[in-house]
Amino acid sequence: MFEELLTSEYIPLLFEEGAMTLLLKFMPFVLFFELPLSILVIIGVIKYTLIRRNEEERRPFFPPVSCIITCYSEGRDVQKTIRSLTEQIYPGKIEMLAMIDGAAKNKLTYDSALEMSGFVTGFENRKLIVVPKWQRGGRVSSLNTGLNFASGEIIMALDGDTSFDNNMVERATRHFEDPSVSAVSGCLRVRNADESLTASLQAIEYFVSIQASKTGLSSFNMVNNISGAFGVFRKSVLDLVEGWDAGTAEDLDITLRIKNYFGRYKKEFRILFDPEAIGHTDAPATFKGFLKQRIRWDGDLSYLYFRKHRPSFNPKLLGWPNFLMIILTGLFSQIVMPFLIFAYTVWLFVRYPIEYSSALLLMVYLFYLLLLVVMYLIFVVCLSERPKEDLSRLCFLPLMPIFAFAARMNSLVATVWELTASGHRDTSMAPWWVTQKNKF
Repeated sequence: MFEELLTSEYIPLLFEEGAMTLLLKFMPFVLFFELPLSILVIIGVIKYTLIRRNEEERRPFFPPVSCIITCYSEGRDVQKTIRSLTEQIYPGKIEMLAMIDGAAKNKLTYDSALEMSGFVTGFENRKLIVVPKWQRGGRVSSLNTGLNFASGEIIMALDGDTSFDNNMVERATRHFEDPSVSAVSGCLRVRNADESLTASLQAIEYFVSIQASKTGLSSFNMVNNISGAFGVFRKSVLDLVEGWDAGTAEDLDITLRIKNYFGRYKKEFRILFDPEAIGHTDAPATFKGFLKQRIRWDGDLSYLYFRKHRPSFNPKLLGWPNFLMIILTGLFSQIVMPFLIFAYTVWLFVRYPIEYSSALLLMVYLFYLLLLVVMYLIFVVCLSERPKEDLSRLCFLPLMPIFAFAARMNSLVATVWELTASGHRDTSMAPWWVTQKNKF
């Protein structure tokens, strides 16, 4: 199909219509959004790399850390999380709070966490507290309950099925020596990347959209979300905003509330992303599972932006850089763009012959593939701590523009579902009796 389009008369015809016509058909998304944002991220990544390579060794800073591990149905996988935290190369105190949600029915996870007590006691400065929440209350309930138990100066909010590189705590906590740092978003990688094609594509997506993109934005103090599976906070900041709020999408919610608090009181703050503080999580192994997960994630985004946090879209609260970035990377990229892309694609096939439209879309595909390849290679050179592993996935890059298109169409469905049926209430993050009580 591609060969026929490339050798057909339709490719030259695209250019015969004139440069302005081609510009209007293909370039607006690129010139005014995709390309500038990509350049900003690349500049940010290069800036981070240069600073990091010339960074002087810091004095020892090892504050006590409390890790709130939210557990629901992880089973024996929770032991990987506890083991990887226990074995951290970190001389300071690490307190692990395994919050077993719905422990009455979640006996395997509860027993698996308890089994780790003997292992943890064999390590200096390590402590494990297993807290059974007999009736399920959801993720936010677990986080806030864990916050009441936490004694550390630094709080880590972690998923019960996420494991970590053994220098993670040291890498994440070093930033808090700067009193202006309120939180650090950790870097997530796909642990089961070799399980399926879908998992491999998500591994590429995580590397580009999390490890690289957030590094670039962090260089300009524009981190737009603290990962829910791997967020690190100064405890005093969590006390100021009174912990996590009820409902779903608690990661973006608390990010916005922290920004709002400091913007309202005109206090200096920074939220950073550290590509060297690395956690590993299992991504959905099937395409159906991937779409189902993103329906929830993208629907939660619409819920927060349109229902709960409309007042947050204010440059006086966020500051102009963060305000513009949340408009571009959040509202426009993840909510508006799927509708524009869908309308653009339909318009092409209605307005022009199928061969002509297909040839134009092929040009779009080739442009995005070229941009992705260039960015991916730059990011591997600058950021990857596993370059051989990341380079081994180069063969999957030609599938990524198609994968991204499918994800954006799925995002369109999620947004419509949220706006028409409050889809955020259908979530695995909390039982229905919790979400129904939420005023949003």
